Amino acid sequence: MTAVYVVDGVEVGSLEDFWRVVGEAVNGPGGYFGRNLDAFTDCLRGGFGTPDDEDFVFEWRDHEVSRRNLGYPETVRQLELLLKRGHPSHGPALRERIERARAGEGDTVFDWLVEIFNDEVPGVLRLA
Repeated sequence: MTAVYVVDGVEVGSLEDFWRVVGEAVNGPGGYFGRNLDAFTDCLRGGFGTPDDEDFVFEWRDHEVSRRNLGYPETVRQLELLLKRGHPSHGPALRERIERARAGEGDTVFDWLVEIFNDEVPGVLRLA
């Protein structure tokens, strides 16, 4: 039987909110399902936090609300956080991505998450 994990898009106002909501959807209150893009990818591939049932789907309800909330302003914020934490050699490329996001160009945080779902577990994400 396919397990359905519901992500309530209304509760996703930031990337940090997404980590909380998806973690709780899979593993209950306080549950873990990644706290960064690499860890999220690992969970989808079968790493720590992955659902025990190998037959699962994620239903992202009200995903349009999340799409707006994880749009360009949140993308700029996340890229600025990466710029502060990352290796200085990544600075020029990150600054370019920040400027593009400020101009409303390029992928957003929402796009990053959907791409990870589609790359790692094709067909598992249902946008509702």
